[in-house]
Amino acid sequence: MSWENTYETWKNYNHLEEELREDLEALEGQTDDLEDAFYTNLEFGTAGMRGVIGAGTNRMNTYTVRQATEGLAQFIEERGEEAKKRGVVIAYDSRHKSPEFSLEAAKTLGAHGIKTYLFESLRTTPELSFAVRHLGTFAGIMMTASHNPPEYNGYKVYGEDGGQFPPAEADELTRYVRAVENILEIDVLDQAALEEQGLLELVGENIDEAYLEKLQTVNIDQDLIARNRDLNIVFSPLHGTATMIGTRALENAGFENVTLVPEQAQPDPDFTTVKSPNPEDPEAFELAIALGKEIDAEVLIATDPDADRLGMATRLDNGEYQVLTGNQIAALMVDYLLKAYEKQGRLPENGTIIKSIVSSELPAKIAEKWAVDTVDVLTGFKFIAQKIKEYEETNEKTFLFGFEESYGYLLESFVRDKDAIQALIFLAELAAYYKEQEMTCYDGLQNIFEEYGYFQEKTISITMSGISGAENIKRLMKSLRTNTPDAFGGVGVEVVEDYLEGTRQKINGETSEMAFGAADVLKYYLEDGSWIAARPSGTEPKIKFYLGAVADTQAAVEQKVQDFESTINQLIGEK
Repeated sequence: MSWENTYETWKNYNHLEEELREDLEALEGQTDDLEDAFYTNLEFGTAGMRGVIGAGTNRMNTYTVRQATEGLAQFIEERGEEAKKRGVVIAYDSRHKSPEFSLEAAKTLGAHGIKTYLFESLRTTPELSFAVRHLGTFAGIMMTASHNPPEYNGYKVYGEDGGQFPPAEADELTRYVRAVENILEIDVLDQAALEEQGLLELVGENIDEAYLEKLQTVNIDQDLIARNRDLNIVFSPLHGTATMIGTRALENAGFENVTLVPEQAQPDPDFTTVKSPNPEDPEAFELAIALGKEIDAEVLIATDPDADRLGMATRLDNGEYQVLTGNQIAALMVDYLLKAYEKQGRLPENGTIIKSIVSSELPAKIAEKWAVDTVDVLTGFKFIAQKIKEYEETNEKTFLFGFEESYGYLLESFVRDKDAIQALIFLAELAAYYKEQEMTCYDGLQNIFEEYGYFQEKTISITMSGISGAENIKRLMKSLRTNTPDAFGGVGVEVVEDYLEGTRQKINGETSEMAFGAADVLKYYLEDGSWIAARPSGTEPKIKFYLGAVADTQAAVEQKVQDFESTINQLIGEK
């Protein structure tokens, strides 16, 4: 069916939601916008789905949410009655339509006789992951678009271990979702019927208390915290979900001097005070920095709207603040974590750090000093969760820490996704550690560089939107595979890893296989220990280039990053 026919079907559907009918009327005559809304179905992939809210098959709305949930319901039914009884827990963040979409998912599951536990108000993504494990449900749904702009929302599915579905299950679920033919006519139960039949149960404080109790296992040195309970912390949830649970977690950990950024403390789906509600963006810290200077705060911490990502700014000697990268935060955390465990005699012989293939090598170098292994996995925290599960079953390794360069961290495995609340209270302890030595976290980072070398990373994101965007990204990746660059920034390429083909090839021609699942990623290892990776985004219409440079001085490593970026820009221009 052409997009024009699909549009006409929606336009002529008598029971279309009034709000969506108004959207269609507003789009009348805007051919390009209508085509983009209807030319395809909103992509449901291994990370769920994410898109602009509005009318159309390529948008987030009641009908596409029902379609995704109908696929999940059929996936669960295939597992039998026990899976249906265990049910699904649903949480949502502060975005537009998140509560409404969550209820629609429950209504769709209810039509299949599947029990739903629905949070009574907004909660964080890590608490949703925890709730799946705590309640013993078969699956979980999180309504969130993470740090995307206000016009977006999204839908993420979690398995019974609390991690996002691994590839095999995600592919099977995707097939069910895509097989739903008429998304306008999916059967649902109304809320009254759900409650009458015992298919809907509201949850909230009981899960909060259980999660907060587990969070008390994250901090390592309670005496250190007690001596520095007055650590001056500024915290911003960036208009999202973390206000309630984050402040309670800090209080429970023993920190008594926490100030919320007042303009960003309340949920706001328009994220009014920031261009992007993303702690990766230094501009998101503007209000926190102003407040920090006013009250002489020692550390500033911000979480994204669903509180799975966390960013940090540390005070400098001159009273200014430096926003750190996700890789730098991870290096600080690994360094302190392993020192603290060693001091307490808790460092296991088979301890392991898990990171994504596009994350910094600095934490791995730190871990090596303490005889702790580092294991690389594909991008996506679900792969870290898979490894944790594997190690629990085999006892081969003991999980200590997992991270991704995109500001995602996990310390304790009672959650199986990145957890900004765990990171929040652990970073507060880390800042207390440096305060006691009359140092800042920035000073600590410089000490790490002096010991292990100067590492600097950068991510270059290139947006290719619209109908032609996906094809342009495919052509670029194909060209990179066909014509391997000889060098980046004048530094020769030694090894190329192709995660789609599963091969590792040295420039001299020697090729070996890699034990990874297939992923559209290319990674180039350079002669000086630096590396470059290219990867299409799994959630946005972007291709990303990841740069990891290493050198003996700060000036040298900064120059390398600039040189690498110049080569990449040249390559993109040639394609």
